[in-house]
Order: sequence, then C-alpha cells, then structure tokens
Amino acid sequence: METAIRSKAFETFAEVAGAIMNPAVREWRAQGKQVVGYFCSHMPTELLMAAGLLPYRMRGTGSDGTELSDAFFSSINCSFPRHTFNLALKGEYDFLDGLVCVSSCDHIRRVYDNWKQNLNTPFLKIMSLPKKVGDPQVDWYLEEINILRTELEQHFNVQISDQRLRDAIKLRNETRRLQRQLYALRKEKHPPINGAETLAVMVAGSAMPAEQYNPLLHSLLEDLQQANGNTGKTDYRARLMIVGSELDDPDYVEVIEQQGGLVVTDSICYGTRTMWVDVDEQAADPVEALARYYIQERPSCPRMNGDQPRRQKFLQDMIREFEVDGVIGERMLFCDFWCAEHYMNKMDLKEVGVPFLQLDREYITSGKGQLMTRIQAFLETMGK
Repeated sequence: METAIRSKAFETFAEVAGAIMNPAVREWRAQGKQVVGYFCSHMPTELLMAAGLLPYRMRGTGSDGTELSDAFFSSINCSFPRHTFNLALKGEYDFLDGLVCVSSCDHIRRVYDNWKQNLNTPFLKIMSLPKKVGDPQVDWYLEEINILRTELEQHFNVQISDQRLRDAIKLRNETRRLQRQLYALRKEKHPPINGAETLAVMVAGSAMPAEQYNPLLHSLLEDLQQANGNTGKTDYRARLMIVGSELDDPDYVEVIEQQGGLVVTDSICYGTRTMWVDVDEQAADPVEALARYYIQERPSCPRMNGDQPRRQKFLQDMIREFEVDGVIGERMLFCDFWCAEHYMNKMDLKEVGVPFLQLDREYITSGKGQLMTRIQAFLETMGK
C-alpha cells in the first residue's frame, strides 16, 4: 500500500492487515497462548478475551484461487467463504485452536459444515443468531452467549468470571474509543489518513491482542496529530462513504481513492458497525450487556430484519457528520441481504439528493479497470 504516513505504528498495522499469520499472533502463540477464529462481527469477542484467548477474525487475505474449496461449495456461493476455506484447506489456518461461526448467512453455515467434516480444529462451534433486534431476541442471544461461555470453560479449562468479562469489555471499549478518535480526524477538510489506510488499521485490530493494538493505535493518533497537516489529503475530488458487507482489502479502497474519491467514513463490518457505540460497562449483568450490544444497540446490518429505518438514519447521520458528497454501496455477488438493502439505500438517498453507486464484486479485488471506470463516471456525474 502506498502511504505518506510516517509512523512505526502504521507500518505494524499494514503488516498485520496484509497477511493471515502476523508477528503478533506468532508472539502470542510463542507464549503458549491460544487463538480462536471467528466469522462475522456479531461474535462477542469479549467472551474470548475473558477466556484468555486471542480472537482472530477470519478472512481470505492473500488468496489467489479456490481450487480446493470449489468442491465443497456451489457456483452461487459468495466468494468470501470459498477463498477463506481454500486457505484453511491449504493449512494457512492451522494455527487456530478453535473456530466459532455465527449463523449469519447460509454461506457461512456451509463453511461450518465443511470445516467440521474436513478439518481437525480442536474446538468448533456454531452460534445461533436471531433475525430481529427486539428484547426477546436479546434474551435469546444472552442464552447463546452463556452456552458458548460454558463450552469455552470446559474445553479450554478456564473460568470466565463476571469480573474477567467486565475487564474484557473495558479493554474492547477502549479500542472502540481510539478507533472513533481515528475516524474523527477524517472529518477534517484535509484528513491526515485516507480510507485505505484506515481500513488497514481496522483490519489489524481484528488480528492482534487488544493489549498490543490499543497502545499502537494511541501512538498512531499522536503521529497523525503531530504531523500538523503535513500529510493531509488535499488532492481529492469528492468525499465518499462506503456502505456494505465484508470488506477487508485496503487495496480495493485504494483503487477508488486513486481515481480522486476520498473515502471519509463507512458503514461496513470492519468499520463503524463494530465501534460506533460501546458496550455498557455499568450493566448489572455483563452477559446481558453483550447480548444487548450485539443484537440491539450497535449499528445493524441487513442480516437483521425490521431495522432498516434505523440503518437509514445512521447512514444519513454519517453523511452529514462527515460531509459526504456521494455513497458507494459495495456488495459481494450472491449476497441477498445487501441486494435488497442497496435498492432501498438508492431510493432513500435519491430523496435527499445524495448520489449513490452500487458496485458488485468478488472477494478478491479483480477487474480493476472496470472499477476505475465506474468510479471515474460516478465522480463525473457528481460534477467532481
């Protein structure tokens, strides 16, 4: 990734985001500690942290094919699980001591089925995820978290006390607060960090211990503030927001920004949806606080039914707050949830006069020429 940022902390984040195995994981495992992978941002990572485990969000970074996994998925499966499972079949995820899937969609459910049949990860679990965001669903997810809590305690021979959960919630909230500070810098007319660089920082946060990530992010914030505008982005034509699903590739955002669109905020599951609000640290029951946060309080995705008006308000609040000129809706092929959501986004944004561009894509960034042309045309239609 090309960057003008001069920061050792950022170099570390870029390295972590650019590979499956990274130095932080190697160091963690060298200390005799264990790693548990997870799919979907609905996973209550605080539970794994309270168990003394490293939560590691699954991705297909570096994958260049699906030759092994194609035998296990249909031709209309999303390419994200196919690339990720392909890496697992090649042994890239052999460092995992466990894997937790959430029933976020049929594609991820098939990953769990195939993983169970073909790989020997010691701890394997799928969590049921409600479809709505009401109080009954919070109670349902609370039970799911308690079931996982018991199974983790039994398998890893640890005790996940309420105090350890509270400590994990505080640590993870600190991560969220620092990430919001990073986003706040992007509100400036000449932000010191662009969208691709920010995504690298966010992805790194899902693949290293919070005890290491938080001080590094604090250091990066100091570096960016001390630069005092010397690295501010000035050569852009429009301020953009990205809305969509699984986007963990900074290079994809870099292609957009190379055409003149500066990505200043987002609603993606590596971005604001993971950190825009905190888990309640003062709640009487920390498990209930987690259930309420992951089902009801954080910005939702279209996987959750009946919450589109709240998502639309969040999107429009972001547009105003970050002075967004246009919105890009990215969707991976065969994702039904985002197909319907982007149709509604297009209609809603048309009413308020905000340009919207929908881009369907494969998991790995391909067809860069077509992407460049679409972005150039989008900017021109905005008169930028």
